[in-house]
Amino acid sequence: METLSWISHPAKIRKQAAAITIVFILIIMILVYLLTFSKVMVILTVVIFTGALSTFFFPTKYELSAEKVKIKYLFTSVEKEMSMFRSYYPDRRGVLLSPFTRPSRLENFRGVYIRYHQNKEQVDAFVKELFDKRAANV
Repeated sequence: METLSWISHPAKIRKQAAAITIVFILIIMILVYLLTFSKVMVILTVVIFTGALSTFFFPTKYELSAEKVKIKYLFTSVEKEMSMFRSYYPDRRGVLLSPFTRPSRLENFRGVYIRYHQNKEQVDAFVKELFDKRAANV
């Protein structure tokens, strides 16, 4: 089976949400400055928000194959074996690969969320095919 790879950049697709988020961050920066009068605290605020929202504002590269899933973020990367995932849950923005056979509260922490980039049908079909082949081999 081949490899499926793409780059997801949600801020490019959802420009209105990106603009609202930037305005919100600017308001928070102003409030932090007015409450503390400290430029260091404002810089710390920017660093925290940038880190928390980095998957939205910066591109993320995804690569799926039958053996592995690779995700390259701005500063880090994650590589996991596909064999560790036992179920998947697609939604409208991406698909969650879960290590559990049924829904669990822990899957958001132990699973991997793969975000679409205008390729929902292609990614869903690829993931479904991977899991169907694995189920047929068992």
